[in-house]
Amino acid sequence: MSSVSSQQQFRYTQTPSKVLHLRNLPWECTEEELIELGKPFGTVVNTKCNVGANKNQAFIEFEDLNQAIQMISFYASSSEPAQVRGKTVYLQYSNRQEIVNNKTAADVVGNVLLVTVEGEDARMVSIDVLHLVFSAFGFVHKITTFEKTAGYQALVQFSDAETATSAKTSLDGRSIPRYLLPQEVDQCSLKITYSAHTDLTVKFQSHRSRDYTNPYLPVAPSAIDSTGQVVVGADGRKMEPESNVLLASIENMQYAVTLDVLHTVFVAFGAVQKIAMFDKNGGVQALIQYPDVQTAVVAKGALEGHCIYEGGFCKLHITYSRHTDLSIKVNNDRSRDYTMPNPAVAMAPQPIQNPYPDNSQQYHAADASHYHHQHHEQPPQGGWGQSGGGQGHNPYMGAPSMHQGPGGHMPPHHYGGGPSGPMH
Repeated sequence: MSSVSSQQQFRYTQTPSKVLHLRNLPWECTEEELIELGKPFGTVVNTKCNVGANKNQAFIEFEDLNQAIQMISFYASSSEPAQVRGKTVYLQYSNRQEIVNNKTAADVVGNVLLVTVEGEDARMVSIDVLHLVFSAFGFVHKITTFEKTAGYQALVQFSDAETATSAKTSLDGRSIPRYLLPQEVDQCSLKITYSAHTDLTVKFQSHRSRDYTNPYLPVAPSAIDSTGQVVVGADGRKMEPESNVLLASIENMQYAVTLDVLHTVFVAFGAVQKIAMFDKNGGVQALIQYPDVQTAVVAKGALEGHCIYEGGFCKLHITYSRHTDLSIKVNNDRSRDYTMPNPAVAMAPQPIQNPYPDNSQQYHAADASHYHHQHHEQPPQGGWGQSGGGQGHNPYMGAPSMHQGPGGHMPPHHYGGGPSGPMH
């Protein structure tokens, strides 16, 4: 179907090139986001971010011309436009055949380093271990850690660019000394670039952020247990309080994940009482309630880091929630109370509020049916079997038959193996 929007989105008169020009990108779009956009079609070998007066344009270069042609052809014929953070991205062939002088923020020397911890157990590297590693080169002012598409990352602030450069030169590509890691943590390496930040903002001392210049900064409530003590494990990381409610974040969501899909996955470890899905920070998250903490612990241990679909698609990151009992007012495609004998009819859509405020122990699920309208997709059907609900039952069933990937391929089957390799 040749729509007006597709005519605006693509220019067919241009000569194909390995380099594609992208417009209407979100503010400060990152290299990782561009690579993720192009990954289904081939290998992105170079990028140029934040181009133009509004810094909302970019270039990506594929390894092969056919890969660039495949990406343009796919989105030209698809009813789903290319998107980054929910914004429609416009694509066209570039006049250039390669990207040159790709000078980005990562090339500008600064006093703050962007550190990516690589390895299967990267998320088990504590902020205290990072502090020990980087303190060998000078006084570390602040550290913040977070998770992005690229993986587990940290910003490390030194007093000056010279000290940061010394640390970067010595540590980039190197492994964290084995004696600093707990026995159960495998080898992890460091990938380091310069950050555009110059002064990090740290409001609380916690297991995710530290300000070493301000010893009087308050400790985050989430890092303190009921006795008023900071709870840390043998490796120096904050121990996560266990709960019967799990918070699941879905990464690399190339295929739709519905409430029924989540129920099929999580019911394999015990009876699921309630599920509430919501959108947050440009992604999809869900709260899953079990009747007891023990069942939730087993499910978290088995599913953390695993993908619902093979090939690295729909990867699960699971933490314990502070909630103990979800308040589901209506059963619909975004919230379900499986303990209700007679499900209520879905109410009119309501604005989605903060799904789990810090001062609340209950989550009130609102209708979010607009999610499927935005994605123009139907819930997976047919391919998902019903789980028996017994502990140890394989939760990974056949793939949904309603969704297709790039080039018209069907999404791969679920698998019960280890955390996916393709995720970078």
